[in-house]
Amino acid sequence: MTTKMPTVKFTKLFINGDFVDSISGREFETIDPRTEEVIARIAEGSKEDIDVAVKASRVAFDHGSWPRMTGVERARIMMKWADLIDENAEEIAKLDAIDAGKLYHFCKAIEIPSAANTIRYYAGAADKIHGEVLKPAREFHAYTLMEPIGVVGHIIPWNFPSSMFVTKVAPSLAAGCTMVLKPAEQTPLSALFYAHLAKLAGIPNGVLNVVPGFGPTAGAALCSHMDVDKVSFTGSTKVGREIMCAAANSNLKPVSLELGGKSPLVVFDDADLDKAIQLAFLGVAYNKGEICVAGSRVFVQEGIYDEFEKKLVEKAKTWVIGDPFDSKVQQGPQVDKKQFEKILSYIEHGKREGATLLTGGKRVGNKGYYIEPTIFSNVKEDMLIAQDEIFGPVMALMKFKTIEEAITSANNTRYGLAAGIMTKNLDTANIMSRSIRAGTIWINCYFIFGNDIPYGGYKMSGFGRDFGLEALHKYLQVKSVVTPIYNSPWL
Repeated sequence: MTTKMPTVKFTKLFINGDFVDSISGREFETIDPRTEEVIARIAEGSKEDIDVAVKASRVAFDHGSWPRMTGVERARIMMKWADLIDENAEEIAKLDAIDAGKLYHFCKAIEIPSAANTIRYYAGAADKIHGEVLKPAREFHAYTLMEPIGVVGHIIPWNFPSSMFVTKVAPSLAAGCTMVLKPAEQTPLSALFYAHLAKLAGIPNGVLNVVPGFGPTAGAALCSHMDVDKVSFTGSTKVGREIMCAAANSNLKPVSLELGGKSPLVVFDDADLDKAIQLAFLGVAYNKGEICVAGSRVFVQEGIYDEFEKKLVEKAKTWVIGDPFDSKVQQGPQVDKKQFEKILSYIEHGKREGATLLTGGKRVGNKGYYIEPTIFSNVKEDMLIAQDEIFGPVMALMKFKTIEEAITSANNTRYGLAAGIMTKNLDTANIMSRSIRAGTIWINCYFIFGNDIPYGGYKMSGFGRDFGLEALHKYLQVKSVVTPIYNSPWL
């Protein structure tokens, strides 16, 4: 490869505007999933470090300038931060490629610029946070204030280290909050780099703190902290449940959770077949299947099923797996050994349960965590591969006859994050989109995200929304103010 590897500049905790060692002095290794070798040793935050970070955040909120600035002033600093991210996009893309196995060229061209634009979107909202004037039925004047909720704890996953960082941080900054963010222990590198750029942009000390560490220690301390006013988490349903318990057992802080998914893609006989195959395959192969809205259950109407299956397998066999720095490569390695082994074990489950392995199912090479895109047919809906979130490039392919059957099957999951519908019939699209219980429905498209499109789940996929103005509102409190009015000619 001609691409020069990045020098890892930031490996310590970022607390109160400085990079510092952990109090315990402990470190952990972050591993390159391409080579299985150590990239760097990272300071390991624990409860004591979370306490220091929360205290810095509390002081910054209670006494600092950030919540007291005008929206225009906050926006100016956020815009500067976004520009710095654009200027450093190449270096950040390299960090996400070596830390998460993400495609370098895609990160550089799309993911990192999109992250900068998310910050700009919320910067634009910072001076548009307004309450309402109310008209009570009696001699009173009333209005609402929108106030920042306070100190926020953010916990983000490893599959989209850059997107997830800004998705949490940008709206809470625009709202005037201060925060402590724990990146996933698998992928701490870009989060620390973003913290460095935030300081350069002029975000005041204590407003944004980044504490790498592990869920059961640093994450648990953040969720149960009595001085944290809100927790926002993206990750597994299992951990989401633990976070709710910690929040309830501490100061009853509100939480927003974006959790797992087992999203259906429903393809009707009248769909554009080539487009449907393209979207269905990308639905599990994009980002090596490490995406919570992966279209991992594909239901195809019986009239086109045989042709669909044949073309889908052909498509899978052309997919290029390899080093994410190679511009021809379409799929890099899974994030780490644990995830790699989990995916392979689910593939073995699928075989044991009697599903037909159409293609894939094996490791690629003998170094790095690479797995072939894997497609199962003859899948029954009660099989593990049809019920559990695998978080890898594994598809369960099933057949259906009627629209009623399709609705029942699509909803036959404990999750409700997203769904896709492929049809040329407007009535079918309308019936399906209103019948499927999920937070996002894509019609004749898939994986379409936007800063102005709210994103989140139904059922065990969680609650609360990222993106859109809904995300801004979850970091704001609504306060009602009432005062008497005397001798007014009007009520």
